[in-house]
Order: sequence, then C-alpha cells, then structure tokens
Amino acid sequence: MMTDAFWQLPLSLSRLLLGAGGWSPLISDAYQRLEVDLGERTKITAVATQGRYGSSDWLTSYLLMFSDTGHNWKQYRQEDSLGSFPGNSNADSVVQHKLQQPAVARFLRLIPLDWNPSGRIGLRVETYGCPYSESHPLTSKSSDPGLEQKSKEVVSLEFKTMKNSGMLLHAEGQHGFSLSLELDRGKLLLLLRQGRARQHQPPRRLASLGSLLDDQHWHHVALEQQHSHLNLSVDKHMEKIQIPVLSNWSIRQGNVSFFCPEPTSVAVTFPEPQSFLQLPWSTSFSSGTLSIGFQFRTWNKAGLLITFDLPQQKGVVWLYLSEAKICFQIHKAGRKLLEINAGSALNDGQWHSVDFISRHGHLTVSVDKDKVTLFLFFFVKYFCLTLGFLLCQGCPGEGQKQECRNPFEGFQGCMRLITLDNQLVNLITVQQRLLGNYSQLQIDMCGITDRCSPSHCEHGGVCTQSWTAFQCNCSDSGYNGATCHSSVFESSCEAYKHNGNTSGYFYIDVDGSGPIKPQLVFCNMTEENTWLVIQHNNSELTRVRSSPGVNQQAVRFEYPAEEEQLLAVIRQSEHCQQELSYHCRKSRLLNTQEGSPFSWWLGGPSPGRVQTYWGGAHPGSQQCACGLQGNCVDLQHYCNCDADRSEWTEDSGLVTHKGNLPVRSLVLGDVQRPGSEAAYRVGPLRCRGDKNFWNAAFFDKETSYLHFPTFHGELSADISFLFKTTASSGVFLENLGIKDFIRIELISSQVVFSFDVGNGPREVSVYSSVPLNDNRWHQVQAKRNVKEASLQLDGLPVVRQQAPADGHFHLQLNSQLFIGGTASRQKGFRGCIRSLQLNGATLDLEERAKITPGVRPGCPGHCSSYGSLCHHQGRCVEKDNGFHCDCSQSAYSGVFCQTEVSAIFKPETSISYIFKEPFEFSRNSSTSPLSISSNMPPKGEDISLSFRTTQSPALLLLVSSVRRQYLTLLINMLEVRYKLDSSQEAEVLRSGGRSLADGQLHSLHIRRLTDSVVLKNYLARLGSLGYSGCLSVVRFNSVSPLKAALLHPNNSPVVISGPLVQSSCGSAASANPYAAENTNHLSDDPGSMGSGQPLVNAMKTDSVLIGGVIAVVIFVVMTILAITARFLYRRKETYHSQEVKEVKQEDSQDFHYNHQADSHSVSGENPKEFFL
Repeated sequence: MMTDAFWQLPLSLSRLLLGAGGWSPLISDAYQRLEVDLGERTKITAVATQGRYGSSDWLTSYLLMFSDTGHNWKQYRQEDSLGSFPGNSNADSVVQHKLQQPAVARFLRLIPLDWNPSGRIGLRVETYGCPYSESHPLTSKSSDPGLEQKSKEVVSLEFKTMKNSGMLLHAEGQHGFSLSLELDRGKLLLLLRQGRARQHQPPRRLASLGSLLDDQHWHHVALEQQHSHLNLSVDKHMEKIQIPVLSNWSIRQGNVSFFCPEPTSVAVTFPEPQSFLQLPWSTSFSSGTLSIGFQFRTWNKAGLLITFDLPQQKGVVWLYLSEAKICFQIHKAGRKLLEINAGSALNDGQWHSVDFISRHGHLTVSVDKDKVTLFLFFFVKYFCLTLGFLLCQGCPGEGQKQECRNPFEGFQGCMRLITLDNQLVNLITVQQRLLGNYSQLQIDMCGITDRCSPSHCEHGGVCTQSWTAFQCNCSDSGYNGATCHSSVFESSCEAYKHNGNTSGYFYIDVDGSGPIKPQLVFCNMTEENTWLVIQHNNSELTRVRSSPGVNQQAVRFEYPAEEEQLLAVIRQSEHCQQELSYHCRKSRLLNTQEGSPFSWWLGGPSPGRVQTYWGGAHPGSQQCACGLQGNCVDLQHYCNCDADRSEWTEDSGLVTHKGNLPVRSLVLGDVQRPGSEAAYRVGPLRCRGDKNFWNAAFFDKETSYLHFPTFHGELSADISFLFKTTASSGVFLENLGIKDFIRIELISSQVVFSFDVGNGPREVSVYSSVPLNDNRWHQVQAKRNVKEASLQLDGLPVVRQQAPADGHFHLQLNSQLFIGGTASRQKGFRGCIRSLQLNGATLDLEERAKITPGVRPGCPGHCSSYGSLCHHQGRCVEKDNGFHCDCSQSAYSGVFCQTEVSAIFKPETSISYIFKEPFEFSRNSSTSPLSISSNMPPKGEDISLSFRTTQSPALLLLVSSVRRQYLTLLINMLEVRYKLDSSQEAEVLRSGGRSLADGQLHSLHIRRLTDSVVLKNYLARLGSLGYSGCLSVVRFNSVSPLKAALLHPNNSPVVISGPLVQSSCGSAASANPYAAENTNHLSDDPGSMGSGQPLVNAMKTDSVLIGGVIAVVIFVVMTILAITARFLYRRKETYHSQEVKEVKQEDSQDFHYNHQADSHSVSGENPKEFFL
C-alpha cells in the first residue's frame, strides 16, 4: 500500500502481512504516520513490526502513540524517559516489543523516526492484546465482610479530566478519621483528617502520586487497606502508607453523570528548540481591536512564544519567557520602545493562559487573569496595519534572513487554544498542510513529561527540571552525585582515622548510600583502638530519689541517634560496651529470697528486652561481676549490693553482649526502705572496630573467584573497594544479564568501568601515571545512575560520562555476581580486594573466602600504604586487621605520633634522663644527675626541640658524661657549645640574628658529627639560674626524655625535680603559654564521668572530666638529656687535622649563624665553623 502522509487501518488489517505488500508512503519524511483503529478499547500488550515484503524498505526506529478518540494522542514510553522503539534490520525478520505496562486504547499511531538509508519507509505491523472490559466507574470490595477488622478493603476507579484540581473520593472512618483523594495541580494527594471540626484543621498529607494527570487520558487509581496499612497506586506507581484503621467505609461520590465528554481543544508540542509554527493573520483593524490568545505549559524558564513584524513601521513584537516570567517587547531599529513583564514561576508544568489585546489606544497583557494595561496613544498606529504572518517559536526554513533570526532561546513545551482576533486556530488543518507552515511539531498531543515524578533524587534531594533533563539539589542532604546517591561521610570512625583525622565529632553514614541517615558521633582516636561514642540523656552518676507510694523507680535513656542508626552501628562494630553501675547502701540489687530480682534493665532493639544480670556478668546469669569472679563482699550473694550492708558499696561492670545493647531503661526496686540510698550510672555506648573496613580476600590464581547473589542496582549503583596487586591486569568484578552487564577491571595502568543498560556497551576509564601493580592499596569508586556514570581512582579527578537523554536506564542483571574473576574463569584478578561495598552494603569476602578454594581470607601488608600516617619517627606495625603507629621512638604521642608533648618549666624544675651509670644510682640519692656516661660511643647527635621563653640567658639542654664531655644549647641569642676533647678548647656556634627570648614558639633541629664533649664549671653556674619557659617535643637521637618524664615516669630512667605537669604550650595555636592551661585528654568520650564519691550532690554527682590536667607554673630547664657520651680515642695529631664538623639547623631559617669566640664567658675558646 503506497500512501501519502497518513493511512488508517481497520482492526482486521492490524496484523503482519505475511505475504506480499506492506505500508509505504509516497514520500519518506518525518511527517508520515500509520494509524490503526482497533474498533474498540483494547488492552494492548505488545507490538511487532516487519519490513515491506521483498524490498529494502523497513523502519529502524519509531514512536508509538495511543488514543481513545483518534484525537488527543499520548506517546507510549517503555521507561520514564525512553520514547522510541527499535525497529528492523531487514525486510523479513519480525521484531516484537512487549509493553512493560499495557496500553488501553482504541487507536494506535506509529510514527517513523528512521528507516533504511538505502530504501524508504516500509512497514508491516501487528498488535497483541484483548478487548478491555469496562468496569463500573467506582468499585469497592471486601475480602471478608463479616470480619470488618480483618477485612481487606479495596477501592478502585479510573478518571480523566482537563482540570488540575478537585476531589475524587472521600471516605469516612471511625473516631472522626477520614481520607480523601484530591487532585491538586495535576498530582493526586491522599489526605487524612481527624475530628469533627475538620474545616479548622489542616489535613495531613499521607502521599502524593502521579503528575500531569489533567491530560484528558484515563488514569487508574486503587486503594487497598488491610488493618493499618494502605497501598495507593496511580497507574504504574504505588506507595505503602500506614494509617489509622478505617472500617465501615462510607464513600461519598457527589453528583455523578454516567458519561464523559471528550475535549474539543487540540494541543501542539514544540519538542525541539528549532520547532516552529507559522500562521497567516490579517486584520483591517476596522473594529479598533487586535488580540492574540493562547495557553502554554513548559518546564523551561526561557523561550520565545510569539513574534510578528510591523512591516510599515519597520518594527517587531516579541512575546517570550524570561526567568519564568512573560515579557512583551516592541522594538524598532534596534531600539526598545516598550516592555511589559507579567506573571511568575510559569515553568511549573501547569497550563497558563496569555492574552494580548490592543483596543482604542490601550494595550493589555494578561497572564492567568493578572492584567497589565498601558495607555498607548502614540503607539496605536503600529497596529492599524495588515500583518503578514504571526510566528509561534522560531523562523521557517533553513535559509533564514537576518531580520528573521531569533535572538531568544527556543520554546519547548505545549500550546493550545490559540486565538487570533478571538478566532480559534484549527490546528488539525495545520497538520493536514492546509493552513500555515510548521516544522518538528507534534500536533494533536501535548508531549510534556514530568521527569521529577517519580523523583530520581534520593535521600531528600530536591528535583527540578527542564524540558529535556532533571537536576537534583543535594544541599544539606549529606549526599552528593547527580541523584544525591552517594554519602559525603565515612561509614565509621575507623575510616576517618585512616584518613589521618584525630579525635572529634564526625558524621558517619553506616550504610553509605543506603536508606539510613548520617548521624553525629564522637570518635576517640587517642588509643590504639578507635572508639565510637554515642551519648544519651543522662550518663552521670545520679542519686535515686524515692517517692511516697512508689515501690519502683523507672529511668529511661534517650539516644540522639535513630533506632536503625543505633542498631546498624552495633551490628557493624567488632565490639561494643556500655558501663552499668549501681552504688548502694542498704539497697539490694538483684536477688530476693523468692529468686525474682529487685531491679532489672531493658536493652537491645527498642523497646528493649528485660535483662536480669548486671554489668560484667554473663547474660541470663542473674549475677554481677563480683559473682562471676567470686569476690563479692558476702560470698553468699552474687552482687555486692545484695549483701544489704550499711556501708557504701557498688556493683559495676561492662555490658558487652551486642544483642543486649544499647541499655534502654532501668527499673530499680529496693529504694523505699528506711536508710536505703542508691545511685546509678549508665555510661555512653562505646563501640570499636569496623568489621567492614578491613574485610578482605586474597586471590592467588587467575581462575579463582568469589560469587555472590545478583547485584540489584537498576536505577542507581555505586561500587567501592580497595585493591593491591603485583599483576598488570585482571577483572575485579562482573555481573551479567541477558544483554545488560557491569564490569570493573584493571588493564595495565588504568581502571576501566564498563556496562550496558540497553543502549550499547559504554566505558569509563581512569589512567594512572603511577603503576597500579605496586602492591599498595588503591581505592576505586564506580557509580552509575539514570543521569551519568563516573569513575574515580585514588585521589585522581573523577571521570564522568553522561547518559543518553532518551535511552534505557534500568540495569537488568540475572547471573551471579563474580568477584575477582569472571564466569568464563578468564582474565581473573590476582591480589587483594578489601572493603567491597555495593550500594552501601559490604560483601563479606572473608567468610566466603573460607569456603572457596584458591581464595584466602584477609590480606596483610597495610604499612606499605598507610605507613606514611605515622609521623615524627613513628613506626608502622602490622596487625591482622590494620596497623598501628609505634611512637616509642618519637618525641610525639597520639595515634599517628602527631600530638606534641610539652611542659612549662620553672627554675626549681628539672628532668634528668639516665642512659647508663658507672656507679649504682638511687632515685632518692642527692648525687647530681648531670653526669651521664656510656661505653658505646655514638656516631653523632640528632637533637630537635621547640621552645618559647622570655628569659635570657638560659640553659635549654645539657648532655654530659662523667668524662667531662658535654654539649649544651644556650639562649642568649642562640648558642651551641661543645667540647670534643679535653686537650682542646670548647667550640662555640652563635646566631647572629635577633634574640629568641621573645615569647614566641621556635623550633630547632641540630645535627652533629663529632667525637666527644667536656663540661665546664661556668656551665654549671649558668644552669643554676634555671630556665623559665616552655619546652616541647624534645628528642635526642632515639630518646625522648620529656615525653618519658610526662607520660612514662615510672618505667623510664628519668629523675624529676620540682612540679611537672603536661601543657599544650608547644602548640603553635597556644595564645598565652604562661597562663594556667587546660589540656583535654580524650578518654571515654566528650562527656565521660569521674568516679569519686557517688553521693556528694543531691542530684547528679558524676563530674564531667575529660581528662584535663591544669598545668600552671612549671619549671626551669636544665633538660639534662643524659646520653651515652661516647668517646673515641684518637691521637692529638689526628684531632688537629680533623675536618670541620657540621651542625645543621633545618627548621629555623630566620637566623643567620656565625661561629665566633665567646670573649665574655669563655676566654681562649677556639671557634670553628659549623652548620645548624
């Protein structure tokens, strides 16, 4: 059948023509269409196409439209953004497409998009389905009418409308509750009202479904209630809601007419910026009135709506959208003569009406009933003309003239009810090429699509859209990415620690991109183990106050975290604990004579389960810690408090069984007797260890792999893991579908993320300039959603690839997920994979590796990657799961050897560090600790320290031996003195810059290569003056004497004279180092409690001590670092010929040093040149 532009087939011909023939229009262009009349409303489930028999004519892609009346067409979309259907590749094969959601319509329209370039449009088509059975306009049924409370109530209906607001259904329930289904701005709302005076209470919105439901097409609505749950579905979208139980539904339908009038208006769609509609328009203006009117809807903020010329006056009129407002302008000779603005927020997808009227010298522009009127006496002549044409959006033809070029953005949206001088334009005649001209239009339909319904923005991201795309605003959501899918926070304190952070408050997101919200916790990183701390509303020691007539006191603890957050933290942690303490005097705790407990507590998932044991004992034992250990004050009882003594005692311990955490509440019973007193304390929840962070597996063969259930990431997928290997290539992960797949692999120095969601294979790759097979940990983050795919490797820039605007976006997989290999057992990965997470869920590689040949659980060797986190000579030490920093050889402390160790000295304070003594030395001896000796001669000295003082002169440091060898560091300007040989004079190195006794923090690093030193008497006299100021991070070779004195005084060879209290005076941020200081030692948490006496105050008596120590005035330094003063016997001639020794100052570059003789203190000393 050779037709032109349009052909309509009856139902009997709506099937494939297996013999000769087929449909082929005379002209093959984009304006052709084939229309099928099925004779009645039909439920269409599939469409199949075939090329024209015995020819080179077939379609390669097409659009499918449907309608009930042959007008007001609607495009069918397989997915929310996929509008086109793939066609044929030859004339004979049949390509069938099953519709994901059946279409109910009488008419089908097939519009060719592309065809065989070597042929023409050719088509045979067949539809599949069955007649649609009409149902009652409103139906309601109950699964068991006799049991109303157990019945399953179902209400379903279909509706179509041109109005965007109105009530569809109202249902009354018990206790004054009512539900209503209302259409509001094209969306269907489910509203709940309560009380008799409902008109005075705003309704509660339970759900909002659907969008653009005022399109005059049938929409199916169903409500299904069972007990307190209600399923609301609109077309293919459903939402589950919890509501009060409604029985004996009373449904009000209002005035009902059992017929449905069809619309008379015809809409036109401008799908592309180049789309245009040209209409003829002539008027003599004899009536003195000129008018234009139309309605439009769009998502775009800008676009040209209408323009026409004023030929005789050489002017032009523009009516356009700008910033979602209507702008009306008249231009002449490039000069703006008039501008009118009206309306606002007109890009909301709703229909808006625009009217332009010029009557008797007045110009009126109306937008949705809002009018702007101007008196135009001198402009009237512009409209007393016959206009050549009116142009809706753009210019006709390709060869546009200069004066026809559009200075505005193209309009994309829909228009309808276009009137010229109050005469409605017949757009059907335009479609038939009988009126005007057009290009790239869709007539008799509004093809607007709401890309934000349902919204693809996750985690509370706000969706906005234009005609072709949507955007997600992720501000303040805690997530990022194109769809707000990925969390910006780490999943645990352990992860923050290994990013180099120190103790503090952090947001953690335990399930990454999962549904659990981020929560604020305290991370204590001061110990080898990293503790996550969650406080509750009362972690202080609190007295129990009895109330008359009340035999039991109940206390409930409220946690700031939500229930699912708490349980996820406990589940993810390797160990959790919570202190449970009871202080008592004549107040029994657990055991009565009958065996029932006086007191108990509730713990575990909310609201908690009753527990009858106390902290430190086993679950279910009805004992306290002392009963388990056998050391209660009365061995006949299993708790100290059960002895019922008049003296204060306590039962305390840790609850460590994770299934019973957190502690929810306490019920205390024996508090009413005369003389009974008690206090309780429930500490914060503390958890350590992240089971997911170090979860790893080692693949030792290319043929080895782990397999897991199919990965479900249809709309959003994020995959993150760490790997290390010595191999140059291998597949990390693969999951296959029938056609779709997802794969991440290593290829030489790049990581490749490849996938197919139905649009053909795509790849995103990141190249690394450093080798990836260096046996160090590297991190991979691959993400894919409906808007884009991205890949990041380590800290390299993210590589992104945009998804097609109108393509497939559902990732459909059905095979097993392979880790470390493929289903073909080729190109497998050899090495370690760790912390593998898919959409926030961690795969347990270790458990699966235990039962899989060729794969071993765990993966050692973390220091090669994380060793750089250990600072200041800290040493990385391997652990089974992770590592820790050994700071024993560092002058710093802390998890990563970054915490400076400082003290303030006063003249009466000194520290002596004894390396090795030639005689027995007692800490209580009055012998001067200045003498230090060693039998092993050092190869040189490496000294570093920081100080601040205002005293000058002063002795900072003295290293000496019993053989009168010494090295000193003095503050006058800055001076280093040392004696290498008893037969030689002392060497002096002195700065030539400003004084360092200025109260500012200065850091020094001194390195010396020499033989020996000797102590002079005048140095002892100078040391007797003492030192007043601050010393910090003092280090002599591998020894840190100040750190040893402050942190380990009992097991270090140090002698301390005078008061010594730790301070933060060595911190660069310390503003007043000489004032009294509070140094916070983070112990339990930011609210940890001191022990002390339990009942000092009447209410809460636990002191909130964060380990602070007040360090006030401290001490002078003769920081006598007693080092092994090695002496090397050399001949005098050798010493004289010795090269100049080097003293290198690395950290202070503000000073220029000169070495010279000290004529004031040491006459005759022989100066030599050194470098500091």
